[in-house]
Amino acid sequence: MAVQAVPFLAGLALLAAALGATFGPWGFLAPTLLALFVLCFFRDPHRQPPAGERIVLAPADGRVTAVDRSPSGGRVSIFLSAFDCHINRSPVDGVVAEAHHTPGRYHPAWQGRASSENERNRVVIRAAGGDYGVTQIAGVMARRIVCVKRPGDTVARGERIGMIRFGSRTDLELPPGAEPIVSVGDRVRAGLTIVAREGGVPIRPHAEAGSQTLAETRA
Repeated sequence: MAVQAVPFLAGLALLAAALGATFGPWGFLAPTLLALFVLCFFRDPHRQPPAGERIVLAPADGRVTAVDRSPSGGRVSIFLSAFDCHINRSPVDGVVAEAHHTPGRYHPAWQGRASSENERNRVVIRAAGGDYGVTQIAGVMARRIVCVKRPGDTVARGERIGMIRFGSRTDLELPPGAEPIVSVGDRVRAGLTIVAREGGVPIRPHAEAGSQTLAETRA
């Protein structure tokens, strides 16, 4: 369980005590159900990243909603529902080169404009294969972004770098030469699912460069 759950559980314990004293055993029902949800949301399972060279792992649990491919670098967007594990993890081994928080709005996290308009925190991880950007994006319910890494910190592939509370989105920006291998609609798990590979077949401009979004798969 992530330590961020403690204030919520403490508040629910006080609420349960007050409602229990007023309504008897039934007063404990609602706070207990909410406490179970908090425990589920803030779960922090141990994960052993897969071994291998030139692999890039998912930075978040959830469903892939967009895959962009470009000679200058690609992007994979992952939507996290309130029931997904919300721990963010490093996709590669490297050093944190940047960590920047940007205030913003709270559009639904699955919308494309969320990447540029919502509150977000962007971490750039400098790896042997280039710079990887992990952007934690707030959504309608998510009002708190937690990032535990700072510029200069060394991170290992699959290591925890932060979390977002209550429904959100995480974008993974890829450097040139890293090719996404997931598709829109795929379910991924942070620190476990391989979402891209370094040193793949180069993307030819115009012929192969492009993007795929959730809306296009539904058309």
